[in-house]
Amino acid sequence: MYAASREALTQTRSALSAALGSVPGTAAFAQTGADLFSVVETLDVQRNLRSALSDSSTAGTARQDLAGQVFGGKVSDAALSAVKAAVGQDWSTTSDLLNSLVRLGRESLMKAAADQGQLDTVEDELFRLGRIVAGDPSLEQALSDRSAPAKSKRELLAKLLYGKVTAVTESLSVQAVGRLKAAPADTFDELSTLAAEQRDAVVAKVRSASALSAEQSDRLAATLTRTYGKPVTVHVEVDPELLSGLVVRVGDEVIDGSAAGRLAALRKSFK
Repeated sequence: MYAASREALTQTRSALSAALGSVPGTAAFAQTGADLFSVVETLDVQRNLRSALSDSSTAGTARQDLAGQVFGGKVSDAALSAVKAAVGQDWSTTSDLLNSLVRLGRESLMKAAADQGQLDTVEDELFRLGRIVAGDPSLEQALSDRSAPAKSKRELLAKLLYGKVTAVTESLSVQAVGRLKAAPADTFDELSTLAAEQRDAVVAKVRSASALSAEQSDRLAATLTRTYGKPVTVHVEVDPELLSGLVVRVGDEVIDGSAAGRLAALRKSFK
């Protein structure tokens, strides 16, 4: 995002926070998230409305009035406040407006999970979903098929997840798969990372040559927490090709302690 869109998102998030302040609670957060997703779904298919609400040549108040006419009575007051605040801002691109509404919808649903003490569960479920999809080529192909209607992909994923994950994980995943911007597994990983950020935690993506015991995983998390100065969530994926050891990725930083990595470094030193 360029500076204009970052500032617009900040202002919109503040407006949403103020609106939710008068109606706190799990139900309000969950409803707001679902409503913001619904608004984005409408804007995705209605090009003229999307253009009108993002037209910077039109006064912001006029765009807000139009949003009120279209969505008033169809979404919660908090969601409507966020939408009106958003369209009243000037965004660098229309996609920034839509993606920011999605982001705020996700944050709202994660607040609902946090209110129920389920945010760490949601984070873990999203990470594991990413691993499941990455390990199933046919499922990954079905979810990433650009020729398939978004509705059919959402229905497929909802059927697979029903009763197996929290309601928030299902809502986040089903919404995301309908407007993928990256590979499905990467998208679920991004959602998992966002959930960690809501807990002010850092995500460490670990590839291990063999499965880690609970004690080993806890010890690694404790070490990384001391290193980074904030809670670290460890997500482990077994990769036998490493031969032994671990590869730890935190953001853009990679710590390669695997046998495969050492061999690669050794081969490079001989060239």
